[in-house]
Amino acid sequence: MDKYTIKNDELTVSVNSFGAEISSIKDNKTNHEYIWCGDATFWNRQSPVLFPIVGILKNKEMRYKGKVYTMGQHGFARDNEFELEKISDQEVWFVFQSSEKTLEMYPFEFILHIGYKLNGRKLEVLWKIENPSDEKIYFSIGGHPAFYYPESDSYEYMIEMDSDKDLTYGEIDVNSGCIVKGIEHTLSLNEGRFTVDENTFNNDALVFENSNVSKVSILHSDKTPYITVEFDMPLFALWSPANKKAPFMCIEPWCGRCDYTTFDGNFEDKEYINKLNSKDEFNQKYSIIFN
Repeated sequence: MDKYTIKNDELTVSVNSFGAEISSIKDNKTNHEYIWCGDATFWNRQSPVLFPIVGILKNKEMRYKGKVYTMGQHGFARDNEFELEKISDQEVWFVFQSSEKTLEMYPFEFILHIGYKLNGRKLEVLWKIENPSDEKIYFSIGGHPAFYYPESDSYEYMIEMDSDKDLTYGEIDVNSGCIVKGIEHTLSLNEGRFTVDENTFNNDALVFENSNVSKVSILHSDKTPYITVEFDMPLFALWSPANKKAPFMCIEPWCGRCDYTTFDGNFEDKEYINKLNSKDEFNQKYSIIFN
């Protein structure tokens, strides 16, 4: 594993070649670290890219053209070495592609590019997927960045979203990790805000779909933004380890999600699955603003 660094006058960003995962984002003036350190006491990852699935497959199995394939949570990209594609002072790109090993788990050829680009106090996270094959491919992709809270001695923070209505989120089945079909919970917002405390994630992640939310911020105690994640994706999740009082929270923009507990279809029938025709490419991004 190698580590690569990009920087400007405001921020310094380090990215590991393993998983093309952000390992550090520091404020150059204050030396404040925004990204969770990856200590296994709470969670041994920092900002994994979820591909070619987001969440968990029912029974860890996917069915395609009469065959059954087995794949673990969030796919395999985060557990593989990426090649450095190009780097400049403020931008870096990595690439990972299908192989005999990946085809045993996931029956599609692909070329996955992951990029990071600095612009002032904003970091753009860029995804490009190419389909080099002669057939359609199906996939999900998502982000999972873990941000330190503004003050490490507190476990209660206000979150702000660009929504003027209450939101609903699915219930995760603790045994399977899938979403329970037909059970939804309401998240009440006050002027787009709600408070996260040590009990918010007792039942795992809050997964939002059809929410029309495109901006999520963690706020300072004075209600000014600390970190803002902007995205244009059909789903997002909020997560922190349950019952651990972890000093961080993940804001996760997703193109895809885990199965329902009742799902028995083929991989191409999954809700929110992305389809990519032969020789086409898929492009998506989200941005992190450090206020």
